[in-house]
Amino acid sequence: MEIPDALVGTRVALRHRVGERDGRPLLTDAVGELAADGPAAVVVRTRRGPVRVERAAVVAVRAVPPAVPRRAPLAAVIRLEGLCADAWPAQVERPLGGWRLRAAGGYTGRANAALALGDPGLPVPAALEAVRDFAREHGVAPRVHVPVGSPWDRAVAAAGWVLDVGHARGAEVSVLVAPVGEAPPDERIDLPAQPSQDWWELAVGGPPTPAQRQVLAGAPDTAFGMLRDREGTLLGQVRATVVADHVHLSTLAVVPEARRRGHAGALLAAAGAWGAAHGARWAVLQVALQNDGARALYDRLGYVEHHRYRYLVPPAEGS
Repeated sequence: MEIPDALVGTRVALRHRVGERDGRPLLTDAVGELAADGPAAVVVRTRRGPVRVERAAVVAVRAVPPAVPRRAPLAAVIRLEGLCADAWPAQVERPLGGWRLRAAGGYTGRANAALALGDPGLPVPAALEAVRDFAREHGVAPRVHVPVGSPWDRAVAAAGWVLDVGHARGAEVSVLVAPVGEAPPDERIDLPAQPSQDWWELAVGGPPTPAQRQVLAGAPDTAFGMLRDREGTLLGQVRATVVADHVHLSTLAVVPEARRRGHAGALLAAAGAWGAAHGARWAVLQVALQNDGARALYDRLGYVEHHRYRYLVPPAEGS
């Protein structure tokens, strides 16, 4: 059946054929957010993971009300946010009670925001003034990184700080996780412990600044994945950092002329297997909510949302 374009991006109940028995079709339902997957298929992002359905197998589809969100326990959110911060080290970090003030010359929001994960040891207005002072001292914009719906999200918002709508990569971010395991060796992919010159070229457009070098190459237990063609030309890259029982995946990129050939999935699989070999049980990555293409890819690969975070800034910066 024809699926209305208006349903893409909404929560649906989609009935589809999965086989046949005694000459009668076997049907099942998938409930979740609907995403397009090319002209021949769709993906339903269910709570148990993505379900890919050929359009020709769809029998019926209708919009349904949003689900009551399932939230990870706050302790799990705190732990995972801390691990991700360890995997993405800023040039300067200063503790403020349970907060982590960070600066890295303006390179990325994560490395230039105060990560609020506990009691700052001060009344929140005073803590936010300390955030302003730290940002001024290090020449970056004042910004607080808060898990969505957390006590610190509510407290910082109550102090008048607003969503950072001007942030280039998105003011709200989904943190996704997936189990890792072995993957078949891929002779096209290397995972060295040091980034090459062409890895830097694809990652940041040339030789790294000191801030970029610290953020991307300053964490221990990091591999810099590279996928090359037969002539040795770099087609894609990924960065993998093991932190406790997770491998943090970032800096995934494929050159434009080599996209839509499965290279991104191959890089993620190889990086996840490298992480598993180094003690990781889970992969974690972060993606902006408006990056529909990347979210569809991660859905197909079995990643599910653990929680979200957002950036809050003083009203003048957020407007």
